[in-house]
Amino acid sequence: MSLTLASIHIHPIKSLGGFTVREARLTDRGLEHDRRWMLADLAGRFLTQRELPSMACLHCAPQGDGFRVTDLRDGAHLDLPWALEQAATVRGEVWSDRVRLASSPAAWDAWFSERLGRSARLLHMPAESHRRIDGRYAEGLTSLSDGFPYLLLSQASLDELNARLATPVPMDRFRPNLVIAGGNPCQEDGWSELRIGTARFRVVKACMRCAITTTDQRTGTRSHEPLRTLAAYRARANKVPFGMYAVGDAEGVVRVGDLAVP
Repeated sequence: MSLTLASIHIHPIKSLGGFTVREARLTDRGLEHDRRWMLADLAGRFLTQRELPSMACLHCAPQGDGFRVTDLRDGAHLDLPWALEQAATVRGEVWSDRVRLASSPAAWDAWFSERLGRSARLLHMPAESHRRIDGRYAEGLTSLSDGFPYLLLSQASLDELNARLATPVPMDRFRPNLVIAGGNPCQEDGWSELRIGTARFRVVKACMRCAITTTDQRTGTRSHEPLRTLAAYRARANKVPFGMYAVGDAEGVVRVGDLAVP
């Protein structure tokens, strides 16, 4: 059975809800517009759904020349540009990486702080800011992702998991960039390379799953699933891999329906 690109997912702000597109441009640090913004505490350290599950209630969608963040709980929204111009720079932290980022207007920080019920800053990664990926796995850049520019997952992998669950979960629990249709469950575990259309990707590391998978991406409520079930048949050395990180071409376009060839 041939494999194809089933869906493309972009998350403009790290750990907030994203959107799907029919095609996307590749850049030197991942899909265009993916995870170029993040929310941080007042010291500049990144915030995620791991600590703040209410972040799942804030969803991004294209709007005009930028994107809109909407709070699904009450419909409140904030319109943002894809990038900031002439903003003051600050130091941000993502895991152990320190990154030079652009600070947002105080009104934007205040909006997110109110939504999250704690002080937060909205920070943007400009084109001149470079964050390198872990050299033990590959060379290159990434955005404000957890560590690599792309996350791949097969639809068959989710289908297998859902067959084991009393209540199936949607793909957004796993926040991939590129979803592959066809083939066998967890086939991505064995891939070292993948060509999607004319774009080439190198598969470098398994994605170890955390509490974000147990967070409903519309309400922010948490349960034990699907991580408990996933761990029952996927756990390795007390970690639960599901999906694979990848690096890719610095330019090009991928489109839903493109052939995917490992």
